[in-house]
Amino acid sequence: MTDRPTTAFADVTEAEIRAAFEAEDYVAEDDIVTTVLLALRLGKPLLVEGEPGAGKTELAKVLAARFGSELVRLQCYEGLTAEHALYEWNYAKQLLAVQSGGAGPGGGGNAATDADLGPGPDADPRDPSVFTEEYLLERPLLRALRSDADRPPVLLVDEIDRADDEFEALLLEVLSDFQVSVPELGTVRAARPPVVVVTSNRTRALSDALKRRCLYLHVAPPSFEKETTILERKVPELDGLVASELAAMAARLREEPLRKPPGAAETIDWARAVAALRDGGGGGDAGGVGADIADSAAEDGADEELSPETVRNTLGCLLKEVEDVERVDDRLLEELLAAAERARSEA
Repeated sequence: MTDRPTTAFADVTEAEIRAAFEAEDYVAEDDIVTTVLLALRLGKPLLVEGEPGAGKTELAKVLAARFGSELVRLQCYEGLTAEHALYEWNYAKQLLAVQSGGAGPGGGGNAATDADLGPGPDADPRDPSVFTEEYLLERPLLRALRSDADRPPVLLVDEIDRADDEFEALLLEVLSDFQVSVPELGTVRAARPPVVVVTSNRTRALSDALKRRCLYLHVAPPSFEKETTILERKVPELDGLVASELAAMAARLREEPLRKPPGAAETIDWARAVAALRDGGGGGDAGGVGADIADSAAEDGADEELSPETVRNTLGCLLKEVEDVERVDDRLLEELLAAAERARSEA
C-alpha cells in the first residue's frame, strides 16, 4: 500500500462540523458529528447506511456546501461499469483524428475502424497517439481524483448497494489509496484526497473489504423529537404545532409493516405540501382533485389541527406504494389523528 496523501481537513474542529450542520439546517446527533469529524481528520472514506430518506445523501451535500467544495456525485445502479465511473475515450474524436491522418497508430486513412484505434503490440510510441489527455473523458471518480480546485471535492458514491459486486471491487483502490490505474496513462493519484461519502440503503450486504476501508455510520429513522425539529427548520412557514402533528403521524406509520416506510425526506415533502395548501397555493389548479385538496386544507387554519380529509388527500406525499396508501383505512386514520392530537397537547 502506498503512503496516503495528506488530508486537507486534518485540523477541522468539532465546532466547525457542528456549525456546518447548523448552517445547513441538518439535525445531527453527537455520533454523526463525531464520525464525520474523524473521517475528515483521518482522511478516511465514510460509509453511511440507513433507510431511504434518512438524510445520507444530504450529509454529503452539507459538507460540500459548508466547505465550499465541489460535489462530485456518482449515482450507482445495476450494470454500472468502469467506463461510466472512471473514464472513457472519446471514440468519435479519435476516429476523426485517425481518418484525418493527424494522429493514431498507422496514420490516417478513410478505412479506419474501431480496431485501428488500439495502440497494438507493434505501435511506435513516438507516433502521435489518440490515447492522450486530449481524447480522455473524465467520469466522476477520475474527476474527483484529478481535481485541482482550491478545496478538495466531496465525492458522493450514492447507493453503492445498487451496483454489482464487480464494481464494488473496482472501487477499492480509490477508497484505500485515492488512486486509479489508467492503462494508457499510468497511475492517477489524488494530490489531495477528496472527501468520500459512500451511501447504502442496505438492500444487499457490502463486502468486508469495502467496509474495512471506510469509517461506518448508521443513520437511524428520526425520533419524534428529531423529526419535529427537522420540520421546524426545513419548513419554517409551517406552524410548529402542525409540524409536531405530522412528525407524530409519520412515527406512528413507521410502526406499520409498510412496503416502504417514510423517511425524513418524505415527511419534509409532506410538511411542505401541507404548508403550501394552507398558504393558499395549490399550483394554480383550476378545479378537480387539486381544488378539493386545497379546500380541505383551507378548512384548517394556519395553526389548526389537521383535518382527516387533508391527511388522507396528502398521503401521496408520504407513502409511495399503493399497498401502503390502502393500508391507511378508517381505523388507522383514526389512530394517526389520535397520535397527532397527543403530540399537539404535549407540545
